[in-house]
Amino acid sequence: MNHFELFGLPFQFQLDGSLLSTRFRELQRRFHPDNFATASERDRLMAVQKAAQINDAFQTLKTPTTRAEYMLSERGVDIRGEQQTLQDPVFLMQQMELREALEEIPDAAEPQSALADFEQQATGLYRAQLAELEQLLNDEQWEPAADAVRKLKFIDKLRHEVELLEDSLFD
Repeated sequence: MNHFELFGLPFQFQLDGSLLSTRFRELQRRFHPDNFATASERDRLMAVQKAAQINDAFQTLKTPTTRAEYMLSERGVDIRGEQQTLQDPVFLMQQMELREALEEIPDAAEPQSALADFEQQATGLYRAQLAELEQLLNDEQWEPAADAVRKLKFIDKLRHEVELLEDSLFD
């Protein structure tokens, strides 16, 4: 049973997050190990394993990047934990330029405004990449979707760096 089947959801990139959370809580209540405290050793062990499976599946599906990686692995393209370099020089150059611009924000005349503008740009890139990824997954173009996930990881990291800078500037 794959993660989508576990939660009774269709195998698709676009998910209803509140439905996922609701089904997660229902499954957690149903298979919580405390419910099996008086059961046999075997049943207690199975409950612990099922609870771990439910937690793992939820953590995987709740985030777009890990959800896409999982979908790809289910289709025979496993890129989880890979160290392959992205082969898109235009995208990589854009990422280098964005990181350089991010490094300059603390020295800007109005760093708060500069950071807000940068964050808006990064969010736009993220949304565009998500839309491209969703289309590729819907069209079952697994290898191009894998590259889209690789790009999304770069953008995720950039957005995290924005958060760190925001914390350091306005803490």
